[in-house]
Amino acid sequence: MEETAYAKLNLALHVRAREPDGYHRIETVFAFCEKGDILTATPGDRLSLAVTGPFAHALAGEPDNLVLRAARALGAEAALTLEKRLPVAAGLGGGSADAAAALRLLGRGEDLTDIAATLGADVPACLASRTARGDGRGDRIEPLQVDGLSGTPVLLVNPGVPLETGAVFTAWDGIDRGPLDVWEAGRNDLEAPARRLVPEIAAVLGALCAARIARMSGSGATCFGLFDSEAGREAAAAEIAARYPRWWVSQTRLR
Repeated sequence: MEETAYAKLNLALHVRAREPDGYHRIETVFAFCEKGDILTATPGDRLSLAVTGPFAHALAGEPDNLVLRAARALGAEAALTLEKRLPVAAGLGGGSADAAAALRLLGRGEDLTDIAATLGADVPACLASRTARGDGRGDRIEPLQVDGLSGTPVLLVNPGVPLETGAVFTAWDGIDRGPLDVWEAGRNDLEAPARRLVPEIAAVLGALCAARIARMSGSGATCFGLFDSEAGREAAAAEIAARYPRWWVSQTRLR
């Protein structure tokens, strides 16, 4: 059995307040790409996880992760293999998308919503992996129908620098810049603190200048560009890859 852990994008992300418990109240629009990590499972008499793929090294020091936690929550016994195709600590959903893929793969026929909520704020959105609005911590999910969004060509670019979510939220200046109404006119309030931590993000956004919309996703450092045509996306990808050979560049489409 195989399941894709679809890469998550925040088309807009407004941080409204820092709560007394240290969490943040946000308003966001989630969208998901066709590409992602790949999780496979084969029957076994105990639970195990092997990690392969170009970014497997980034998880080598983790004795436990969200995939195993999701599997244990279901009481699953299987040999799991996670092909890590997406960069880690990159604003693309990462472990949350992988955990959601594990729930879909191992929990068929079960109500997985409550389990997803215990695993992390982004896991409920990643469980459905469909365009949605997220409020609260991002875990209050409402499906969102946006005409013409599915199939939109997307270019993902990461400067090769991991960026921990907690550090970015801590660096947020605490200023409420207003609600999220129309995502196209929105913003990512985490971009400014992320750029202070990883200045290369400014260069990534500049390199995506040919896109119709270019923003940072989540807490970074991955940025995305939405294009009107696949030809435009492909031309931008070729130019960026030639100019910045050390950056991670991936072409995909929105689901």
